[in-house]
Amino acid sequence: MTTLPFPFRGETLHALPTGALFWPARALLCVSDLHLGKSERVARRGGTLLPPYETIETLDRLSQDIAAMRPATVICLGDSFDDLRAAQAMGETLKARLTSLMAGRRWVWIAGNHDPGPLDLAGSHLAQYDDGPLVFRHIAEAGSIGEISGHYHPKARITLRGRSISRRCILRDDTRLILPAYGAYTGGMFCDRPELAGLMAREAEAILLAAPPIRLPMPR
Repeated sequence: MTTLPFPFRGETLHALPTGALFWPARALLCVSDLHLGKSERVARRGGTLLPPYETIETLDRLSQDIAAMRPATVICLGDSFDDLRAAQAMGETLKARLTSLMAGRRWVWIAGNHDPGPLDLAGSHLAQYDDGPLVFRHIAEAGSIGEISGHYHPKARITLRGRSISRRCILRDDTRLILPAYGAYTGGMFCDRPELAGLMAREAEAILLAAPPIRLPMPR
């Protein structure tokens, strides 16, 4: 797999084309906002019926990243499920698939705003995870240093050959990273929105998801 290495708080991290983040020094893979079970949650609440395949597609992608990077630890940065009932509604086949991905490694579930309570799954269930110079949590907090978060589903709009295109992206400055949504049915927030522009320093970068990922100044 072609990754993009970049420095952050004295460590070298790797951006993956899927939106995952790998920390070789800790053999740690981090993903955010899987939103597993979104089609079930939308249907349950009377919304548009979506093909119920997003959980399979997301787990397939995660399986490929785990096979490629061989992490000892996997961190899911919150909103791993679209809500707690979606987690409870996961069928036995999908639960077995997820359990097989968790086998033999440390697995950390960070609480999100969609799945704030404890999940009926193995692994550690934490509000945040601290490791050396880095802290992993769901939503960015003002004044944090070395923070890796998700929640906002950032994406960037750029002009290429006269056409406007958008790509999911990792946002990076000297103090924080914000990861894109990893899930198959998740949307995104353009990084020029005030919620994101206000969090990131003026010199921030956007790492566009591609093979390999591409670094450029954060569009504003």
